[in-house]
Amino acid sequence: MIFGALQAQAQVSFKPGFRGGANFSHFTKGNNYYADPYDPNPGIPNVHYESKTDFYIGFYGAIKLSKFYTLQPEIDYSGQGSKYRSATNNVDLDVDYLSFEVLNKFTFADRLNVHFGPTLDFVTNKNFDTDTNVDMAFVLGLGFNLTPNFGIEGRVKKGIIPVLDFDENHTNVVFSIGGTYTFDVK
Repeated sequence: MIFGALQAQAQVSFKPGFRGGANFSHFTKGNNYYADPYDPNPGIPNVHYESKTDFYIGFYGAIKLSKFYTLQPEIDYSGQGSKYRSATNNVDLDVDYLSFEVLNKFTFADRLNVHFGPTLDFVTNKNFDTDTNVDMAFVLGLGFNLTPNFGIEGRVKKGIIPVLDFDENHTNVVFSIGGTYTFDVK
């Protein structure tokens, strides 16, 4: 019924596109934030998970259901991780994902959009041991269309499944900024 009502208000259209840009990611503090798992003499609060810069690239299909609402499924490659810093170790923790997202995109004034939705991320590569090879996350973003084809966007993605051991509960946090290109398809 909702789909029928939306279709009656506007003609449904589909436009594919590409997106890409920079990721600034880190792991959350977790439960044992001050416990250094590599320190033979634990007890000093000296552990930090710092931001790591990487990139993302992907493609999407924008299904415009009304003047203001677009359903946008996406498939992305996303390089993420964190820099682990302590008194005894400095390690870059790298984890790459193949992400499947379904975003709800609301457009205002034909140029500004707010988008949000869930994502399911599958690990494709990592340089550390972990029990998990999947992450579920939520995305919230803001975009601006410079032209009908080119746009810029910023997003925040927060994972809910621990990336490292389940005892520590370190989850992903990713800030992304980049551009989009939407193809004209008739």
